[in-house]
Amino acid sequence: MTVDRLLPTPEAHDLLDLTRELATRELAGKVDDFEARGEFPREALRTLGRSGLLGLPYPEEAGGAGQPYEVYVQVLEVLAGTWLGIAEAVSVHTLSCLPVAFFGTAEQRKMLPDMLGGETLGAFALSEPQGGSDAASLTTRAVAEPDAWVVTGTKAWITHGGQADFYNLFCRTGGPGPKGISCLLADAATPGLLPQQPERLMGLRSSAPAQIVLEEARVPRDRLVGAEGEGFAIAMKALDAGRLGIAACAVGLAQGALDHAIGYAREREQFGQPIGRFQGLGFMLADMGTQISAARALLLNAARLKDAGRPFSTEAAKAKLFATDVAMRVTTDAVQILGGAGYVSDHPVERWFREAKVLQIVEGTNQIQRMVIARSLLG
Repeated sequence: MTVDRLLPTPEAHDLLDLTRELATRELAGKVDDFEARGEFPREALRTLGRSGLLGLPYPEEAGGAGQPYEVYVQVLEVLAGTWLGIAEAVSVHTLSCLPVAFFGTAEQRKMLPDMLGGETLGAFALSEPQGGSDAASLTTRAVAEPDAWVVTGTKAWITHGGQADFYNLFCRTGGPGPKGISCLLADAATPGLLPQQPERLMGLRSSAPAQIVLEEARVPRDRLVGAEGEGFAIAMKALDAGRLGIAACAVGLAQGALDHAIGYAREREQFGQPIGRFQGLGFMLADMGTQISAARALLLNAARLKDAGRPFSTEAAKAKLFATDVAMRVTTDAVQILGGAGYVSDHPVERWFREAKVLQIVEGTNQIQRMVIARSLLG
């Protein structure tokens, strides 16, 4: 089902039409195979990049498309309705470009056209085995030498780990706490930067994260992004935007599950009529559709605040919290509507159900989102 959307410009309508066309032509026929094999769809991302979809919210002069976040999140939603692994990869890559785009030196910013065009793929290396939600306690350390930062530690749950061309490495260059953290831009070929085997996941198998072990990895001194000690602030700015991306993925996933459940409820007959005519199932579909619309409204409100240059962190947390919880409920109900058929992999709702869970965890767990919202309410 095509959602009726209010978009700011005719160009935005054309962009969403292009996204739907690419999703149908380039992605829909490949998702099951790539998910079954656990293979990362690098060429599909290059196709999206060459179509202008990997740098949407960044300025045209930097190699982006100059689109507002209001449009970017709806592009992600369309992609997620076909292949969540692709949409999540686009969201993470967009997040990974932010440090250089907003805090990079003039020399570092020369890399942006390739980043935003999708010729190079990024990773955001913040989490660690013992430091997920408590990012300020990270222990990966970078020691300054005359020509390089020597980095030692382990990063965990890194999307595009082993696939990325560049990594934002958040490291401790000073004392304890957030003010001791800096951001380094490391090439994948950096000696001592060692991606490990991808994790074996419940869902998102085509975009599985991996640990990155850093054994005295030498990152050139001129690859410090922003000022020394500014890394935690850079990470938080990126994560505020990244939460909008994950919320968009959740809305798209939920919409895809609802559309499939509607199609099944129209065609599947029991007791002489389509099952959708039974009030018990009809009301389930009504609740699913209403929850998705509410999640989309929260998402677009937060995106429009960001576009207007107004504070949006709390609204992004609300959108991420609500949209990902909705995705979990809607995919659960979609499996129920299909009954036994929903529990087999012949129908995509089984995959969507497994994938929805991770969205409640990544880019800050939903418990962390509640903390952010509560602190805002309490001042």
